Amino acid sequence: MNWLQSFKFKYVLLHSLFWIGVWFFYVYFFSYNSNNSNYITWFSSMLLPITMVTTYFVVYFLIPRYLLVKKYKTFTLYSFYTFVFSTYLILMAIFASYVFLSNFELKTMPPMSRNYVFILILVYLIVFMGSLISLIGHNFKTQSYSNELQNKLLETQLQIKDQELQYLKKQIHPHFLFNTLNTIYGFALKQSKDTPQIILKLSNLLDYILYQVNKPSVGLHEEVSHIKEYIDLEKIRFQDSLKVDFISDEISSEINIAPMLLIPFVENAFKHGNLIDGFLRIELELKTDGKGIDFNLKNSVKENSQEKTKNGIGLDNIKKRLNILFKDNYSLNIKREHNWYEVRLKIKNLTPTK
Repeated sequence: MNWLQSFKFKYVLLHSLFWIGVWFFYVYFFSYNSNNSNYITWFSSMLLPITMVTTYFVVYFLIPRYLLVKKYKTFTLYSFYTFVFSTYLILMAIFASYVFLSNFELKTMPPMSRNYVFILILVYLIVFMGSLISLIGHNFKTQSYSNELQNKLLETQLQIKDQELQYLKKQIHPHFLFNTLNTIYGFALKQSKDTPQIILKLSNLLDYILYQVNKPSVGLHEEVSHIKEYIDLEKIRFQDSLKVDFISDEISSEINIAPMLLIPFVENAFKHGNLIDGFLRIELELKTDGKGIDFNLKNSVKENSQEKTKNGIGLDNIKKRLNILFKDNYSLNIKREHNWYEVRLKIKNLTPTK
């Protein structure tokens, strides 16, 4: 209630100051070539309520009810009626002043108070000022409200985008872990001496998945480092039946990327690749110009294989993430030619779309 009372007080105060200023404005102009201060004071005081009624009627009735809702014909019609009625009141004020203030002596009336056209212009100058202030205030409120709605809409969109990204990331985790844990399980059954090494490498990947993946971005060198960790895990699993070539530009620590953006591609290459002549061949190449990346990945597949290469959960999710983060700022081409399945991802600018 205190803020409401404070608002009403400021509202009344500002309006009072405005009309006091208008009264002095009238006194100043009607004082031209006249020393009849009594007449000027009373005439200005009689003219002030006419101006106030006309102004408030236009500002609080005609403008919001007809002008702002684009009822221009009705607004014009009622404006004409208002003009006629206010003109009548001004004429009555002049006549009353002539009778009661000058005692029917025209010469005692200040020159400016006898000029009906001048008085009419003066009154409607104030009405116009009040209407202009009202329209400016309305436009300011409308713009502020529009900006507020836009900000809320953007905030909601960002929240939805963030929730969708978090959902997609959570889907990646079990899919990624499922394949790796299967590898550990197989080696544990064989009581392989490589099992501790696999667990150690997996722990590094788990740290990346559980803690780093929730960040909006990580260093590109971190993503590459964990790709190499993943490849090392697969080398242990495939033993001598795996041939991997990984060519990469020197990566600056200042280049960032969304976490777990590239690893799912590598994961799918191992999952869906086929051994040809006793080897699973995987070729990776990563180029960067400091702003974007060019990531090319190929894995061997049997040309006459009847099994269709599937995208899998990880690749489907990564496509959704790319659409959310980069929209038209990236290209993803996937093709199968002869004994190769190739994925090429180009991102022009690694800064996510807002």
